[in-house]
Amino acid sequence: MGTAQRRLAPEDGTAARSAVRPVPEVPDGGLSPRGGDEELSAARSRTQQQAQYRPLWVEEPAKRYRMPDPVRTSAVRALIIIAVTLIQAMVAFFCTMAESWLAFPMVISSVASTVLATWGAVDVLVTRQVWNQRNGVISEPSSTARSLRRERRAARRRQRAAEREQERTRRRGGNTGQLSHP
Repeated sequence: MGTAQRRLAPEDGTAARSAVRPVPEVPDGGLSPRGGDEELSAARSRTQQQAQYRPLWVEEPAKRYRMPDPVRTSAVRALIIIAVTLIQAMVAFFCTMAESWLAFPMVISSVASTVLATWGAVDVLVTRQVWNQRNGVISEPSSTARSLRRERRAARRRQRAAEREQERTRRRGGNTGQLSHP
């Protein structure tokens, strides 16, 4: 007859990438011409066992890394400020439409909140840039953090070379006038 297709999640917890395995259909109302009821019960027990050990969901690795803490904090702050600003603007609009006395104060506070929301959005960009420069995430040749790391590595190499030279001198007994090794 034909074969059905069943998607299976791998047992190691990685993402399933179209892992399709053909499952043979059992002809003639569930009875196989070769094995009879025994083959059918074995197939059922295998299916139940697979269903028993199959995970509910499969965790996939993140496409992007998590934001650094200072950047995430400023982003949350900016989001809250922007949300409050939008609510204030909406209340100001409805108060103006209703010709309420509250319309003028709400419009003034909405303008002030707009300035504050703009500051919050710029704060996210500045915080992100500062964090990237300090921690070397930007992989450009002109990155400040990369040049600082290069300088630190060179300083460590010089320090290790000086320590090795002192150790050699100490092992030789301080005899620096010696031309050849013994």
